Amino acid sequence: MGSDSEAEKSHQKEQKKLPAVAPIAKPLAGKKLCKRTLKLVRKAAEHKCLKRGVKEVVKSIRRGHKGFCVIAGNISPIDVITHVPILCEEADIPYVYVPSKEDLATAGATKRPTCCVLVLTKPIKGEITQEEQEKLKADYNQVVREVTELTS
Repeated sequence: MGSDSEAEKSHQKEQKKLPAVAPIAKPLAGKKLCKRTLKLVRKAAEHKCLKRGVKEVVKSIRRGHKGFCVIAGNISPIDVITHVPILCEEADIPYVYVPSKEDLATAGATKRPTCCVLVLTKPIKGEITQEEQEKLKADYNQVVREVTELTS
């Protein structure tokens, strides 16, 4: 009936915050990279440069669209997304896992939790201004650079 120390209590709180991440979720983004990645997803959603969900992402990859794939790490059953990283590697598309599908959906301007999104560098339909496209491209390049450093 001894009391827990402060360190043990804080460790237990951190364990409750982390969702159950799948064992195949590698490379998993750290806190800083996760924040940058979700910010990029948010900007891409504002400019309509985003494909949401497994079906749309797979279709876009097979059609040859290039971009950056963000996959949620807490998907159950995991079989739903196991083929996405393989498709990304075959098409030379960088990908990264984030811990939470709920956070990914919030960043992608969707109410439903999202398994994966594909961030495109330019919108398929419509146009965005040159200045906005350059900002999006700069953020995109920074995140992709960090992800390639993480994987190598």
